[in-house]
Amino acid sequence: MAWDYEGHRAANRIALAALPADFPDFVREPATAERIAWLSSEADRWRSAPDLPARHCNAPDHYLDLEFFEMAGLEATKVSSFRYEYAVQYAQGRAAHPENYPPIDPAQNADRTRELSGFLPWTIAEYFGKLRGNFARLKVLEELGSPEEMAQAQASIVEMMGVMGHFVGDGAQPLHTTIHHNGWVGANPQGYTTWRGFHSWIDSGFIRSAKLDLGRLTARATPAQTLALEPRSDGRDPMFQHAMDYLAAQFSLVEPLYQLEQAGKFKADRAPPDAEAVAFIEGQVLVAGQMLANIWLTAWRSAAPDNFLRGQVIRQKAEMAQPTGN
Repeated sequence: MAWDYEGHRAANRIALAALPADFPDFVREPATAERIAWLSSEADRWRSAPDLPARHCNAPDHYLDLEFFEMAGLEATKVSSFRYEYAVQYAQGRAAHPENYPPIDPAQNADRTRELSGFLPWTIAEYFGKLRGNFARLKVLEELGSPEEMAQAQASIVEMMGVMGHFVGDGAQPLHTTIHHNGWVGANPQGYTTWRGFHSWIDSGFIRSAKLDLGRLTARATPAQTLALEPRSDGRDPMFQHAMDYLAAQFSLVEPLYQLEQAGKFKADRAPPDAEAVAFIEGQVLVAGQMLANIWLTAWRSAAPDNFLRGQVIRQKAEMAQPTGN
């Protein structure tokens, strides 16, 4: 669970602070902003469900072990931006290269996810599409809808913004991009830690131990920028590519993170906490908030009014305006 609640909440708050003044005002209302912040950990709450089908569906959305591309004979620049097409690509690659994969312990795989590489960039791109659709409907209802309909559309947007924030926040935690997500596995020539508690310590233990006030990071937020959505020559979805590039940048920090741990920067008994370790964690939460703000802003600015909904609303209004006979 990347960052736990404190870090995810801070990322969503940073994103709200980075939005421009012309972004829809309703998201800044105190109760709404608090709802968006609270929803930042909703996807982790889903992970605690005892139902195995729910866990099977939800857990892989939180990560992408990038090493699995090479292990399956795939290229990151060529995998499909469609989730289920990629699932077939990966399954075929895994079956073709069984020698690259260690055996799976069935006792540790009740939810049947150990075979998977994770779906985080697909999840981010899919949430973007849902959010953009919600903004497209809101733009019609702001023109033609009732106050009650507008309120419902706004509530849907808030829900999508808040939950999406969790997955973008996960992506900024380097351990969500690697097979070395909870201690180094396999060949380890540098002698990095194999401690199975490393992930949870980075996510929350260190934050609590160092008493980091991540809320103050909102003051460091810079104005959000729209992301390019022009069609790509390779046919891949542009937002999916933005998500892949974002995860690749965090993947490059996996070894630097392990090196900080190796140098003793994350030790619990350091007082005060090591400044380099604090800067690393704060920087990653800030990266998450800024990326999230960019995605939110892009969804709103690129959403064209939903013409299908427009036609439905106009037709319904015309029907209601017709006199009824006695």
